[in-house]
Amino acid sequence: MSASAPPTEAPPSEAPRSASTGRKKVRTGDKVFSGVSFGAGAVILAVLGAVALFLLIKAFPALTASSEDVAAAAPFTLGHGFWAFAGITIFGTLLAAIIALIIAVPFAICISLFISHYAPRRLAQVLGYIIDLLAAIPSVVFGLWGMHVLEPLLRPAFTWVSETFQPLLAWIAGHPGDRRAGESADQWYGGLPGFSYMAEHHDWWPLTPNLLDFTPPARNILMGGLVLAIMILPIITSLCREVFLQTPRLQEEASLALGATRWEMIKQTVLPFGRSGMVSAAMLGLGRALGETMALLMVLSPGLAVNFWLMSPGQHTTIASQIAAKFPEAHATGNPVAGQEVLIAIGLMLFIVTFVVNYISRAIVARYAEFSGANA
Repeated sequence: MSASAPPTEAPPSEAPRSASTGRKKVRTGDKVFSGVSFGAGAVILAVLGAVALFLLIKAFPALTASSEDVAAAAPFTLGHGFWAFAGITIFGTLLAAIIALIIAVPFAICISLFISHYAPRRLAQVLGYIIDLLAAIPSVVFGLWGMHVLEPLLRPAFTWVSETFQPLLAWIAGHPGDRRAGESADQWYGGLPGFSYMAEHHDWWPLTPNLLDFTPPARNILMGGLVLAIMILPIITSLCREVFLQTPRLQEEASLALGATRWEMIKQTVLPFGRSGMVSAAMLGLGRALGETMALLMVLSPGLAVNFWLMSPGQHTTIASQIAAKFPEAHATGNPVAGQEVLIAIGLMLFIVTFVVNYISRAIVARYAEFSGANA
C-alpha cells in the first residue's frame, strides 16, 4: 500500500490584484485608516512645533534684552536680569519636583505591591478605585487642603525636626556668629574642616543649620514638595500597579516553588520585570510635578533665592506659580521688553526643561527595558 501524502495547507489568501497591472489592490479602508493615522501623527508634531514657535517668538525680546530693561519692565524679578531670574525659578521648580519624587515613589511602589500581591481581591479592587479617583482631584483642591489642613498638622512635626536635627547640622557645618552670645557676626564658628568652609563661603551648600531652620507658618518648599508628592502619588501608583500585575504568573509560581518567600519572589521576579515601568511612572509623575501651578501657588510663600533652606518660607518659587501669579498684572511698557514677555520666556525655559527631562526619561526607560525581565 502506498502511503498517502500529507494534506497540504492552503496558501494564505492574498489581496486581489488588478487585472491590468497585476499589482495588489489597496482597499479603500486601508487607505482611509493609513491617512487618518498619518494625519493624527502630523497634527501632534504640528501642535508641538506651533507651541515652540509661539514661545520662541514671544520670548525673543526678553531673551535679548539687557538686565536693566528686564528689571524695569518686570518688577517681580526684584532687579534680576532675565537669565538670573530664569535660573532661580528653574532651581525652585526642580527642587520641588525632586522632593515630591523622593517622597512619592517609595510610597507608590509599596502601595502598588500591596494592591497587586498582598491585599485580598475585594480590598484590592476598592483601593484601586480610590487611587484612580484621587488622580482626578483638581490641583486647586489639593492646594486648599494643604493650606488649611495639612499645614497646621505638620507645623508641630516641622518644629520637632528643626529642634532635633539643627544642632547636629551646626556641629557638622558650624554656625554664623551670634551677637547675643558675644560672637562676631562676621565670623563662622565651629564645624568640621571642609564642611564649615563650604557652609561659610557658598550659599548653595546644603549642609548648614539653615537647612532645617523652621520658621512658622509651614509655607516652605518642603511643604510644597509634600503636597506635590500627594498629587502625583495616584498616577505613579496606578501605573506601577498595572506593571506589577503583568508579571508572568509562571515566573512567580516557579520562584515560590523553589522555596522563596513572597517578598523574595517579589524581589526576584516582580521588581526586575517592572523596572522599566517603575521608571516610566516616576518620570510621568515628575512631568506632572514640573508643571504644577495652583497647588504650589496656594501653599508656597514665594521668594527668589537659590539655597537649600527647605523649612524657611519666602525662599523659593517655581516657573508655573510665577506665571500664574504675575501674568495678570504684567503689561506692556515703553521699554524694549514687556513683563508678559519675561513670563513667556520663563515658560519657554519650562518647555525646554520638560522636553529634556522627557528625553532623558525615555533613554533611561529604554536602557532599563533592555535588561529587564520583560524581555525574558
